[in-house]
Amino acid sequence: MKNQPLSLQKPKKFDLSGFLRLVRINNLLILAFSQWMIKAFLIDDSLDILLNLRVFPLFGLMGSTVLIAAAGYVINDYYDVKIDTVNKPQEVIVGRLIKRRVAMFLNFAFNLLGLGLAWTLGWWIFGTCLLVAFMLWWYSNQLKRLPLIGNLMIAALTAMAVLLLAIYYTQNRALVYLFALFAFFISLIREIVKDMEDVKGDAVFGCRTLPIVWGISRTKRVIYVFFGIFVVILLSTYLTFPSRFAMYLYGVVLPPLAWFVYQLYYADSKKDFRALSTLCKLIMVLGVLSMVLI
Repeated sequence: MKNQPLSLQKPKKFDLSGFLRLVRINNLLILAFSQWMIKAFLIDDSLDILLNLRVFPLFGLMGSTVLIAAAGYVINDYYDVKIDTVNKPQEVIVGRLIKRRVAMFLNFAFNLLGLGLAWTLGWWIFGTCLLVAFMLWWYSNQLKRLPLIGNLMIAALTAMAVLLLAIYYTQNRALVYLFALFAFFISLIREIVKDMEDVKGDAVFGCRTLPIVWGISRTKRVIYVFFGIFVVILLSTYLTFPSRFAMYLYGVVLPPLAWFVYQLYYADSKKDFRALSTLCKLIMVLGVLSMVLI
């Protein structure tokens, strides 16, 4: 056993730390926090934050979204074991810290519980969550290995986590749509960056992601195009929303965006692209915090 690669060692028992890493607990907390912020500061005009903490429909939405997202992370790692042994062998969880059959059970259980919560909120929410659960499986099984299509899929599903609140609540939908666009573009950029980070393992196992098909240099140009669209959307907020909100975006969100462009130009290693991916996550959190000013 000692001479086996880490990714091939069989797990002896359920590993809690491995489980938390498998479901991306940090990402799930950010997701739930984002939805709560949208309800508290964009949808609820009363700004009664304590009341939002006691509202079941919101927690039903948050619970179903988080559970289905967790199921998506699990099935993604289940399908990606071989690729991850090349890209990040020390971080392989399925088959090393969590048994494969346990991972499949978790995927099924999370989806079932998430859809059960969605069912209590109405047909539209249930149908949307069912579609998202299917798309996450399809992405993990096939779409992520195709150029750009998988990236667009994950970006759309990230935006859908925001749009779920616009489906259930009718207030201030324009604001929710704006943040859904924000989530879409920053997620799309991050997903392409992650493909550049994982290009070695993806190429070994026949994936045809954008960096493999077009190369790193041309993929960077694609990111610049999406980045330009994203910045134009941010700049347009000055004409539409309160000045203090716009100034927050210019003073707090745009500087790390500018730093991202600078670092992307020089990035050429796995370490560089991982740092850029983390920076995207920070920008997303800064965008969520801007809701307080609206």
